[in-house]
Amino acid sequence: MKSLLLAGAMIVATGTCAFAQGGYWVIGNRATSKCEIVTSNPVINAQVGGNIWFGTGPYQSLDDAKLARSTIPQCPAVEEPPAETRDNEDKAN
Repeated sequence: MKSLLLAGAMIVATGTCAFAQGGYWVIGNRATSKCEIVTSNPVINAQVGGNIWFGTGPYQSLDDAKLARSTIPQCPAVEEPPAETRDNEDKAN
């Protein structure tokens, strides 16, 4: 019986870790002087000469990460490219 409980606890712990890795993070990249959105948990390594100097997250969706990026004072403003519309396609032709 103890082995079944131990196996169940290990399955729950493994499942929890797997779900915790999903999401989006906003990181500050010192090399490019930009804030980027990544899909893996960043390693903050600025103290040892690395380029990643901050990271926030995880965020559940890309829109949440973009909203967070816009509220971080260290991040420069990013202009999103306009969505392709029927009018833009007609003007290009």
